[in-house]
Amino acid sequence: MNSGAEQEKSPASPSESHVDSSSGEIEPDVRFTYANERTFLAWNRTALALIATGVIVVGVLPKFQIDFGRRVLAIPMILLGAFMSFASLREWNANEHAMRHELPLPRSSLPRILTIGVVVVALIASVLAAFQHGA
Repeated sequence: MNSGAEQEKSPASPSESHVDSSSGEIEPDVRFTYANERTFLAWNRTALALIATGVIVVGVLPKFQIDFGRRVLAIPMILLGAFMSFASLREWNANEHAMRHELPLPRSSLPRILTIGVVVVALIASVLAAFQHGA
């Protein structure tokens, strides 16, 4: 049992960050750096899933009644995946910069962009399905 004089110290609190005198940057708490990296990797898993699904649509799905139907469905998925990967790197860099300069973290536009992209792909799939005969 701890007495009032004995207090546990939390490991590596943000207030104990190291300042690099040459660049003026602050070395953020490693937990925040790792969280930023995990978020970046999660966005890239999403990007890879979109790209892989687009490739599978072209290679595995049967032909649609509409010419280029598979490509019309696959290309937006592949492009959205590529964009998400690029945008996640920019967001990771912006978050790192903010943490190293004690600035507020920028708001992420990735959830909004992903949602809009998925809705667009779903609408395309719905239109293609509406014109599919005898399935």
